[in-house]
Amino acid sequence: MQLTQKETELLKDLKNQEKLCAEKYEKYSGEAADPQLKNLFSQIAGVERGHLNTLTQIENGSAPPAGGSGGTAQPTFTAAYSIADTEDKKHDCFLCSDLLTMEKHASHLYDTCVFEFTQQELRNTLNAIQKEEQNHGKMIYDYMSKNSMYG
Repeated sequence: MQLTQKETELLKDLKNQEKLCAEKYEKYSGEAADPQLKNLFSQIAGVERGHLNTLTQIENGSAPPAGGSGGTAQPTFTAAYSIADTEDKKHDCFLCSDLLTMEKHASHLYDTCVFEFTQQELRNTLNAIQKEEQNHGKMIYDYMSKNSMYG
């Protein structure tokens, strides 16, 4: 499988983004006050590492199947925080807001790549990863909404 120069550069950008995503989720998992959030961030970090592995496979010339890395099941959250702003709530809200912004950026990068890659099999794989990134954003939004952090 031969990549164009543009595809190679886009792939490099995607790999850097996925590495940052995994590192942030791992770091923030250790910093979150709410155990639900720690668990969510840890699970997503693993999926992001899977994305990085898939991109490395593409870079090395193989075309992984379009299934992505399986994603993370949609969790159900219980409210950990009341409407009142506590320091823990403010801190967890900051972490969520930062990661939600990062997921929006990652999804946008994948959107560009889906249009730029020439091989349909790779486009399908990148699209599957993009859907997982969007799902990560949805999980963070759901957590924030349940805890009166979004709006």
